[in-house]
Amino acid sequence: MLLKNGSKGEDVKTLQTKLGLTADGAFGPGTEKAVKQWQSTNGLTADGIVGDGTWSKMFGSAQVIKEDVVIPSGGSLNIEKLKGHIPDTVIAQIPETAKKFNITNNLRLAHFLAQCGHESGGFKAVSENLNYSADGLKKIFGKYFPGNLNESYARQPEKIAARVYASRMGNGDETTKEGFKFRGRGYIQLTGKSNYTNFTKFIGEDCISNPDLVATKYPLASAAFFFDSNKLWSICDKGSDDATVTAVTKRVNGGTIGLPDRIKHFKEYYNLLK
Repeated sequence: MLLKNGSKGEDVKTLQTKLGLTADGAFGPGTEKAVKQWQSTNGLTADGIVGDGTWSKMFGSAQVIKEDVVIPSGGSLNIEKLKGHIPDTVIAQIPETAKKFNITNNLRLAHFLAQCGHESGGFKAVSENLNYSADGLKKIFGKYFPGNLNESYARQPEKIAARVYASRMGNGDETTKEGFKFRGRGYIQLTGKSNYTNFTKFIGEDCISNPDLVATKYPLASAAFFFDSNKLWSICDKGSDDATVTAVTKRVNGGTIGLPDRIKHFKEYYNLLK
């Protein structure tokens, strides 16, 4: 169960009826506000998101994720098969993410999850780690730190991001600190003000004023947005062989770093799903 701003359907209607709202089946700002008020009154974290905990307290039982989740294209995703192999919090995000971002079959889902899992260290990292040493800065971002400039930036993530991501990807110059504000977040590191702006327009929630939403509320959706925007599904559709995983990896990573791990997890997920 995962209902949030942007969700639609019969479950949303049920929720809205419970809250005394017009049951139009569209989870918008009004429904979110009512959910937050209900959560606050009932001793829950008032995040405006209806997960299993909120649903269970509201209705007495949690909605169970079905083995086959039907999506608009008419296909089905066997996400129940993934239980115990990826975190339940990730599984809960899959149905809505699949509907919004064209994850129309199990092959696409396996490719997608394999990349997300590797990029986030097993779905654990949702925000870019920029705590580099002086040597690390020289090795990874050498062109941004001529001479011994790296020494005055070492172990200062805010300063590092502000410089490295300055004046590109829609960010202002270093003094604006937008490089840090719009640093990589989500399972596939949505980065830069331009990308945050585009994601905000699609998802319908202000991730410019509150960029941490990408890490806390939309880590999977932002990753799927990257796949969809960059037309990676057409590559995923080519098959389940190592060459296809390699091609997807190159688009995600820019190279083939961690390829054996990505292939391993793709095979694991695909064998479970198909």
